[in-house]
Amino acid sequence: MGASVRLLRAVLMGPPGSGKRTVALRITKGFQLKTFSSGDLLRDNLLRDTEIGSWLLCGFPRTLPQAEALERAYQIHLVMSLNVPSEVIKQRLSARWIHPSSGRVYNLEFNPPKAIGLDDLTGEPLVQREDDRPETLNQRLKAYEDQTKPVLEYYREKGVLETFSGTKTDQIWPCVRAVLQTKVPQIDPKASVTP
Repeated sequence: MGASVRLLRAVLMGPPGSGKRTVALRITKGFQLKTFSSGDLLRDNLLRDTEIGSWLLCGFPRTLPQAEALERAYQIHLVMSLNVPSEVIKQRLSARWIHPSSGRVYNLEFNPPKAIGLDDLTGEPLVQREDDRPETLNQRLKAYEDQTKPVLEYYREKGVLETFSGTKTDQIWPCVRAVLQTKVPQIDPKASVTP
């Protein structure tokens, strides 16, 4: 595929805490792709609007039957899998805190709040999601691996899977951007550098 391709239907996959949200934000800023999360799809069934053109699904499909159903409706051109070591993910998520009413996310290691335990804008308390607690994280990572291994193999066999490995989003992002630049026009190269 050359840079002349204008239509791209892509999927971004990765375990919880792998940086999907950050990568998806960078893709949205820098490329002509509308991004939908699995929650958007399930809640609003947004892909029924065929006028959308190019799009990125973030965190969907999660199972082989979902991937097969998606493929029956749309040709998927690119699947990007973020491969981040489990120990890095566990460290990231155990340090993640959220402002419940706004959804703002903080990380004590690389994006800490100005005052520990409090949202920067409102001063309200931050909470740790039940899913991010160490006791539930191992189960989430195992479930992700079990569910998505067949999905990744399905897309590998179709020849559309690209895997990006690393321990930091800033390490993975240049490789993701380079692949996308061969598939779809970039709006603003500077816009896709940071979320």
